[in-house]
Amino acid sequence: MTIQKKTALIFTAISATILIGISVIAYFFMNTFAFQDFYKRLEIRGIITAKVRLAEHSLGQGELYSNIREQHLEPLPDEKEYFFPADSLRNFVKLNVLPDLNEAFYTKLKERRQANTKHNNYFYTGFYYYDEGAHPYIVIIGAQNEDSIRYSRKLKWILIASCICGTFVFYTSGIFFSRHAFKPIREIIEKVKTIGAENLNQRLEDRKGQDEVAELASTFNEMLSRLETSFETQNNFVSNASHEFRTPLTTIYSEAEIALSRPRESAEYKASLESILYQTEKLQHLTNSLLNLAQTGFDGKKQNLKTIYIDELLYDVKNTIANIVPGNNVLMNLSDLPGDRRTAVNGNYQLLKLGLSNVIENACKYSDNKPVTVNVDVAGGKLRLCVTDRGIGIPKEELRFIYDPFFRASNTGRYEGYGIGLPLTRNIFRLHKGEIHVDSDTDKGAIVTLTLPVA
Repeated sequence: MTIQKKTALIFTAISATILIGISVIAYFFMNTFAFQDFYKRLEIRGIITAKVRLAEHSLGQGELYSNIREQHLEPLPDEKEYFFPADSLRNFVKLNVLPDLNEAFYTKLKERRQANTKHNNYFYTGFYYYDEGAHPYIVIIGAQNEDSIRYSRKLKWILIASCICGTFVFYTSGIFFSRHAFKPIREIIEKVKTIGAENLNQRLEDRKGQDEVAELASTFNEMLSRLETSFETQNNFVSNASHEFRTPLTTIYSEAEIALSRPRESAEYKASLESILYQTEKLQHLTNSLLNLAQTGFDGKKQNLKTIYIDELLYDVKNTIANIVPGNNVLMNLSDLPGDRRTAVNGNYQLLKLGLSNVIENACKYSDNKPVTVNVDVAGGKLRLCVTDRGIGIPKEELRFIYDPFFRASNTGRYEGYGIGLPLTRNIFRLHKGEIHVDSDTDKGAIVTLTLPVA
C-alpha cells in the first residue's frame, strides 16, 4: 500500500472516529433532554391531577382545573393516573393496584419524594404532593412517549447516514489532498528513475521553499554531487595510479633490459642498479601512501583511539620534519593555548602525526624552506592548528581539486610528489571528527587550517 493511500485512510479513520464520537454524544444528550422534557410534562399533568382531586369538594375549582387540562394539555397515548394518600402506598402495592414497577422506583420515591422510571416505551413519574393542611399524597402518572421515541429513532438514522456519507466524503477528500500533497514526491521518483551512473550530472528541480519536499530535493542533489565527484575521482584515481606506477616500472624494466643486453663495466651496472633502486624507492613510497590513504577510509571504531597531548604530538612532528627536511624553518607557536592545563584530543597518534607531517612537509617543500609558522589555539571546544607558509601557493581556480588523489597544481612541476598528501590528511582528520580548510593563491603562500574536537 502506498503512503498516499495510507495517509488518506488514516485521515479518514481519524475524521470518521471524531464524527462518530460527536454523533454518539449528540444522540445521547438529545435523548436525555427529550426524556427529561417528557418527565416534566408528566409531572405537570400529575400536579394538575392532584389539584383536581383535592378540589373536587370545592365548588368550581375542580371543574376549573379540568377545563385547563382539557384545553391546554395534549392527551398522551395510554395515559394512566394514580392519586392516593402517602401512607397507603404499601397497601396499593400489595393489592396490585399500581402498575408493575420495580422496587427501586418505590424506594427512591419514599426517600427522595420523587422518582422517574422507564419500561420499554412507557414512562412513569411519581412525586409527593401536599394539600393545604400539609397532608402528603402520592401522585403517579405514566404514558407512552411515542413522539420522543419516534424522534430518537429518526435522529439515530440521520446520524448513521451522516456518518456513512461523512466517511465517504472524508476518504474522497483525503485521496484528493494526499494526491496533491504527494505530487512533488511522485515527480521526484519519476526523475530519479532516469538518473544512472551514465548521467550523474542531472539534478532534480530546485524547489523554492522551506518544506520537507524542497529539503529532500536539495539533499538528493547534494548526494548526486557527491556521487558524481566520487565517480570522477575514482576514474581519475585509476587513471593516475596506473600512470604513476607505469613510469617507474617502465624505467626499471628498461634499465634491467639495457643492463642485460650485453656485458658492461661495473660502473655501468652500478648506475643501472642505482636507477632501479631510485625507482623502486618511488614505488615503495607510492605504495605506502596508497595503503595509508586506504586505511583512513575505515570506520573510526576500528582505530586505536587514546588521549593525545598536542604539545607532545607537535614536538614529535617537528622532529620528524627535521629528519625529512633538513634545514627547515618551522616555528611552533603554542602561546595561545590555555595555560591552566595541557590541551588534549582523542585519536590515533600515528595517523594524526602522519596527517600533520604531510601538511608541514608540503609547506616546507613548496616554499623552498622559507619560514613556516604553526599557530595553535583553542576556540569553541575545538583545537585549531594554522600552518602558514610563504611558498608558491595554489591557483584559486584549482583549489576545488586539491583533495582528489594524484591531483597536483599546475605550478608544482619542478617539485616531486604524488598528490596524495592532502587527500590523506583530510581523511585522517575526518576520521577524528575534524576538518581541514585551505586558503591559497599563486605566489601568495598557503594557510592550512586544521581543527579537532578537544578531549
